[in-house]
Amino acid sequence: MSDTEVQAQYEAYPYPERKPTDERKRLITGSPSLPVEMDHWLWGGARDWSRPLRALIAGGGTGDALIQLAQLLRDAGRPYEITYLDMSEAARRIAEKRAQVRKLDGISFVTGSLLDAGEHGAFDYIDCCGVLHHLADPQAGFDALAGALGPEGGMGCMVYAPHGRSGVYPLQAAFGTLFQGLAPEKRLKQAKRIFAALPDAHPFKRNPRLVDHEKGDAGFYDLLLHGRDRPFTITELLSALAEAGLDYAGSPEPMLYDPTPLTGDLPAGMDQVARMQLAEDLRGTFKTHVVYASKSGQVVPPPLGHGDAVPHLRGVAPEALAAHVAETGQITIDTAGEAFTFNVPRTAAGAIALVDGRRDLEQIGRGQDGFAPLWAQVEAALCGSGMMHYSRILAV
Repeated sequence: MSDTEVQAQYEAYPYPERKPTDERKRLITGSPSLPVEMDHWLWGGARDWSRPLRALIAGGGTGDALIQLAQLLRDAGRPYEITYLDMSEAARRIAEKRAQVRKLDGISFVTGSLLDAGEHGAFDYIDCCGVLHHLADPQAGFDALAGALGPEGGMGCMVYAPHGRSGVYPLQAAFGTLFQGLAPEKRLKQAKRIFAALPDAHPFKRNPRLVDHEKGDAGFYDLLLHGRDRPFTITELLSALAEAGLDYAGSPEPMLYDPTPLTGDLPAGMDQVARMQLAEDLRGTFKTHVVYASKSGQVVPPPLGHGDAVPHLRGVAPEALAAHVAETGQITIDTAGEAFTFNVPRTAAGAIALVDGRRDLEQIGRGQDGFAPLWAQVEAALCGSGMMHYSRILAV
C-alpha cells in the first residue's frame, strides 16, 4: 500500500472515531502521555514543570493524546507548547474542533509526515501512538523522532504486538487480495459483508481482545482493512529504539513484562530483553506495546523510596485504597485478564491515605517507624501495576 492510499484511508475514515462535542462531557485518558507517568519514567519524577513542556504529537489522528496532554497540563496549571502533526486533514480538523470545544490554547496544528519531525524543532517529549507500525519503513520513523528530541527529551510510543491480535493479519491479507484498487468506501462495504459470513471458529472471532471493529467504520477499517500494518514483538521494538539511539526507560505496567510469576526461577544469565520477550510469549495477550524511551545513556530511574519524591495514585482514591488495605492486607490488580495479588501490611493504610500528589515521602512517612521497608512493599504493588507514579507536577 502506498502513502497515498494510506492517506486516502484516513481522509475517508479519520481514526479513532470521535465527536468533538463529546469533549463537553468526558476526557479520554490512557498511556502514554499522562504527565505524572511521563515524569516517573523519563525524568526521575523530578521535572521542573515551571518550564514549558515542548511536546510533539506525531501522527496525532483525531487528537486523543493531544487533548489529554494539553488538558491535564492546563488542569495542573503548567505551561506547554504542543505541536500536532498528522498526514490526514480530516483527522486534523476533528482534533482542532476538540481543542476548540475545550478552549485549549498553546497548540500548533501541522499537516505533514512524522518523518519531517526534526523540521519543527527539538522537543522535550514526543508522543507517537499507533503510527510507526503503519510506515513503509518503520525504522525511518523511529530515527526521525529520535532526531527531534532535545538533550533531555523522551518519547512515549505505542506499536501493535502480534500475539494479542491473532486473527487480524490473515483477514488483512485476504481483504487486501480481494479489494486491491477499490476506493475505501467500497472496500469497507464488501469487507463487512464477508466478515459477517466468517465461521465462528475463525481465530479472529475467537479472540475476545479484539473490539475495534465494533466501534464504528473507522475502527473496522483500521483493524481489518489497513494495507500496511507490521506488528512488533517487544524484542523487535527495543531493537528499533536502540538502532535509533534510544534506550527503553519503562512501560505503564512493568509487571506484565516480568515472567517470574508464571515461571519461578529463570535460567542464569537471561538479560532484560529476553525476560520481557519470555513474558510476552507466555502471556500471549499483548495487543500493543506501550513504552517510554530516553536518549541512549540518559535513562533516569524512577525515584523509588526517595524522600523528596511525590507519589500520585491512578484510578483509585487514596481513602478507598487505604481502607481496603487496612481490612485485607492485600492489593489485587486485574489487568489484561490476569490477576496479581500483593501482600501489603495493614499498617501501610495510614501512609496510603496521605497520598495526594502534593506530599512527598518524607512528609508521608514522618513519625512512622519502619516506614522505608513498609513503603517498599506499597511501591512493588502500585508502581509495578501502573497505579502509582512519582512527579512533582503539583508541588509548589
